[in-house]
Amino acid sequence: MPNIAWIDEQHAAGALAEIYRTYLAEHPDRNGVAGILKCFSQRPDFLELVIKFSNLLHFSDGHLTRRTKEMIATLVSGLNHCPY
Repeated sequence: MPNIAWIDEQHAAGALAEIYRTYLAEHPDRNGVAGILKCFSQRPDFLELVIKFSNLLHFSDGHLTRRTKEMIATLVSGLNHCPY
């Protein structure tokens, strides 16, 4: 159970619903929007910035490939017992 009151996909409206639709269209392999993003659902304007920043920082190739970054993130999350 989250400690932050977030808005799930089925209850999203307006700008938030559009952000969720775009996110899910860009990630067809996912069942829903990740909880770590839903934490920002009360502020759709900020959520949009978080997604853009995350894509730029974490999910673009640079010194490390996206695959390598995701492997590191998965390892760190496992070590921290984090579900994200």
